[in-house]
Amino acid sequence: MKVLKENSENFWQKLKRQKNSPIFVLAPMADVTDAAFRRLIAARGKPDVMWTEFVSADGLIHADALGRSKLMKDLIFTEAERPIVAQFFTSKPENMEKVARLARELGFDGIDINMGCPDKSIEKQGAGAALIKTPALAREIIAAAKRGAVGSSGDLSDALPVSIKTRIGFNKNELDTWLPALLAENPAVVTIHARTRKEMSKVPARWEEVKRAVEIRNEVQGALAADKQTLIFGNGDVKNLAEAEVRARESGADGVMLGRAIFGNPWLFDRTKSFDSFDPTKGISIKERLETLVEHSALFEEILGETKNFAIMKKHFKAYVNGWDGAKELRLKLMEANAAGDVRKIIEASGQY
Repeated sequence: MKVLKENSENFWQKLKRQKNSPIFVLAPMADVTDAAFRRLIAARGKPDVMWTEFVSADGLIHADALGRSKLMKDLIFTEAERPIVAQFFTSKPENMEKVARLARELGFDGIDINMGCPDKSIEKQGAGAALIKTPALAREIIAAAKRGAVGSSGDLSDALPVSIKTRIGFNKNELDTWLPALLAENPAVVTIHARTRKEMSKVPARWEEVKRAVEIRNEVQGALAADKQTLIFGNGDVKNLAEAEVRARESGADGVMLGRAIFGNPWLFDRTKSFDSFDPTKGISIKERLETLVEHSALFEEILGETKNFAIMKKHFKAYVNGWDGAKELRLKLMEANAAGDVRKIIEASGQY
């Protein structure tokens, strides 16, 4: 019988040990951080770690062949994106165990469980932010993911690390009771979006609660060796790496997750080119932005054109095309585009390409 070993150093622990600064990661965002955009980001300003969009574990297990094939498109990645984490949502531990095993088979570096999404259709399934109301079930799901992460060999040293993305509470701040429940399962990372589900993104993120999360982690896991403790990441309203460094320093967080700041800015994690808002003096010319938009559109059509509507790309147009004379007029024309070829033709005809 195979003897189970203690978990060897996972990639999160290795990253923490090797970095002299906080870990900076890209948030999973539905219909944003898809395979096409991640490929673009990896080439222009790679974060320390990337996430897939969140994927329905229930759908992967129970959908028909066509439905499953569409969901599998959300799990496409390239070697350039490593380390990359697959994020899933479900309220069924048995399905979480199965998709964790699938993530291993597909070659992902880690598994993340979404326990913060406020989408009502997902909450009706008891998943996403709804799990904040059922901490016992949340713990079962984490344990199930860990079982699937070990793989068929049963060798714990080879297990994928399991992480969680969540909020500080559902209708109110419940961090003092919610976070200890998660920490009891000793996940590799807990990312705290510093708002409640009720607050959505309508109020400023409360980074003092990320600091409190670090304190709770220290209280709950203080007896563990530092390399066995759960890493705490903060998330919410961070616009660039300079602000991320300040937030990490002030809160004591091990890392910061950046999300909406990536819109129109695949250079976000490139310290030589990242910017707050468009300014040609900061290294990103109009030509480079428009060339990148053309490439982004082409990648979307090439990789996802058979399963996703090209209209999804339109949310990116405003982000790429703003801040200079004629940008508004160009955006309006781009909104009429229905394919990558249309985007190229409109931009070339504008004379700004």
